[in-house]
Amino acid sequence: MFSGLIDLPWWGYVLATLALTHVTIASVTIYLHRHQAHRALDLHPVASHFFRFWLWLSTGIVTKEWAAIHRKHHAKCETEEDPHSPVILGIKKVLLQGYELYRKEAQNQETLDKYGLGTPNDWLEKNLYKKHSKLGIALMLFIDVLLFGPIGLTVWAVQMAWIPINAAGIINGAGHFWGYRNYACADASTNLLPWGIFIGGEELHNNHHAYASSAKLSSKWYEFDIGWLYIRILASIRLAQVKKIAPQVRLDINKTVCDLETLQAVITNRYEVMTKYALSFEKNLQGRNYQAEVAGFRQTGCGTHQALAASGRK
Repeated sequence: MFSGLIDLPWWGYVLATLALTHVTIASVTIYLHRHQAHRALDLHPVASHFFRFWLWLSTGIVTKEWAAIHRKHHAKCETEEDPHSPVILGIKKVLLQGYELYRKEAQNQETLDKYGLGTPNDWLEKNLYKKHSKLGIALMLFIDVLLFGPIGLTVWAVQMAWIPINAAGIINGAGHFWGYRNYACADASTNLLPWGIFIGGEELHNNHHAYASSAKLSSKWYEFDIGWLYIRILASIRLAQVKKIAPQVRLDINKTVCDLETLQAVITNRYEVMTKYALSFEKNLQGRNYQAEVAGFRQTGCGTHQALAASGRK
């Protein structure tokens, strides 16, 4: 009986499967998400095409469909038009039927036309990756069985389920339902864990929604984004160029006047400013110090009652 070209102990097959699925996760977060959907980094054609080819083999995902659906999710987040909001559809539906929701939206030509601009449209995309998207996963099945023998069927099955479960289900579902929040975004996004390893850094979903165009998803000193590590490695060998990361808030205690520069900084960092102010205000409430803050507003003429009175006199 044919046992495959590679003979491994049971734990070797487990490690091989995890390695293969991790390459897929890295391809999704670096190529589809940060590069294609948000333009947070540029990729060298060699790196870009490797990711495209691997995703064709391991998922059958069409770049334009994925990028368009994800961009629409950000544009219509937590509304009736959001393709996969657990706030609207319920956490159970998104967790268990996330892939079906993705496939349904992929058939919406209006979504593809409006949100799929700038994605690959070359000969390979038209004649292979899009036209024969299922051929890639069939080829992966052949490769897995050739390498690992009959157990390659199991390896392949895990590969096929990896993105529908972890991305379409866990990130799109749990990432808007459970976890902690660094930023007071208008949506329900959360960080599932401070260490983004298993799903390539996508666990830091609240950070991403706060600064969607950032190539780096970690923002606190204790957070780790393995996708960012891979991007830095690619950048070091000139296969990637980072275009944007989330701005860092710095408090200048010597500046006492709110000038245009300060206003621009507050607008740019509005999520972090709002979050820090909310936490400080809550602390003041607990310490019963809010009376002093309100009195300070009144003395400086910044109180809400004065603003209303001024508008009423006009």
